[in-house]
Amino acid sequence: MPPEVEERDPRVAGRPAVPQPRAPIRTLRWAGLLVCATVLLWSLSATGVGVGSLVQGREGAIRLLSGLFPPDLDPVLLRRIGTATVQTLQISVSALVLGAVLGLPLAVLIASNVRAPRMLALPARGLAAVLRGVPELLWALLFVAAVGLGPAAGVYAISLHSAGMVAKLCSEQMEAVDPAPVEAVRLTGASRTATALFAVVPQARGTIVSQLLYQWECNVRSSVVIGYVGAGGLGQELGVALHLFRYQELATLMAAVLLLVFVVDGVSVLIRRRLGVIAGPPGDFERPRFSQLWRPQH
Repeated sequence: MPPEVEERDPRVAGRPAVPQPRAPIRTLRWAGLLVCATVLLWSLSATGVGVGSLVQGREGAIRLLSGLFPPDLDPVLLRRIGTATVQTLQISVSALVLGAVLGLPLAVLIASNVRAPRMLALPARGLAAVLRGVPELLWALLFVAAVGLGPAAGVYAISLHSAGMVAKLCSEQMEAVDPAPVEAVRLTGASRTATALFAVVPQARGTIVSQLLYQWECNVRSSVVIGYVGAGGLGQELGVALHLFRYQELATLMAAVLLLVFVVDGVSVLIRRRLGVIAGPPGDFERPRFSQLWRPQH
């Protein structure tokens, strides 16, 4: 369209000019995408991921899957699996409590809106990074060497890693609260501790509880993994069955793990729905707040 026509056309004249991205910016974007694609292809090729590796392992997969059926339902085995399931649940709950006791104070110190002294905030942030940076399996190996085989080593290992994760996630939830009540409490002359206890934590307590419940679910899965190194629970039974090629027993143990995970996930959802952190079922329009949990419902 000629310039004189563009000036007379009201559709063009009244339309705000849309800034076009400059050529260097487009070039950088394409370069970034090219680098990402190159790194992805390089990683896949170096690790041998692809259809070829799956085809080569089809015989072993078929042999393993055929050995899983039918599952072993021997009463003696079921009693042993029931004991291991209870022990796994005990490990996850104990680790959650110890992790929360250590991680929540670190979260308060790390949260930027609490404004903890740097001499406390920086070591707390570093400690939380170290705790969550070391995998549970490595912690378990260290504690098995220190305190011996058994569930105690698993509790200590998972609780340390949980403390680092709780500190990280809960501090972010505290930093995301409404700053207006925090500043209002601070303007009254309240100390950092009072501001954290009466302005920051009360606003974030619902999401903090949700994070703790999520960490509990993670603890259940972690307790199964670290059982392979002798930390007790279902993981230890899985390791024995796998090393002895008892595939039917392995199938029963896998079913027990899945059942425990589903139960814990369901309990977590019910508690979070009761706290009002997540939406209730269809038709449930009134969800009680955290402060109304212990009030009688009419």
